[in-house]
Amino acid sequence: MPEHASNKYSKAGSEDTMVAPLLGPKRLLRAIRGQQDVDHPLARWATDLVEVHEQLVNADPGEISEIDSRRADLVHAIDLWTERCVPQHRYGAAMHTETIGSVIDRIAACHVRALHTLMTLDISRDPQVHSAWQRLAELVGGYGDLAVEVVLGRRRLPAPLSA
Repeated sequence: MPEHASNKYSKAGSEDTMVAPLLGPKRLLRAIRGQQDVDHPLARWATDLVEVHEQLVNADPGEISEIDSRRADLVHAIDLWTERCVPQHRYGAAMHTETIGSVIDRIAACHVRALHTLMTLDISRDPQVHSAWQRLAELVGGYGDLAVEVVLGRRRLPAPLSA
């Protein structure tokens, strides 16, 4: 296995060892939350995606295209890194419909929406608050399942789109 695809990013314990060189779901969520103690390329891009989605919430219509372009660049960077650093099992593995970058992008967007519901709705009365956080938990769990399946060769990922 090439050096860049080694387990050098899996310092946090057994969860990350299972999905190395990808980031484990707990550490991904810590990065999404802005906790700066996660040293991994995916963590940095995930944090940047949260910032982009936060910008989109209050963006003027004229700014959306530029912000969305930055979002697409981050997703593409994740996908290129994944293609380069994660062994792809092309034969016999079922194809997943999304790239790792698009999954992390959806998690970042969901996190921003969940925070927005928490800050703007009545926590004790509005079921949207619980639903938003439940959806975030489901997406993070799905990412963890996908990461394991990709690393074990049971799932393969679509090729990154051209930039």
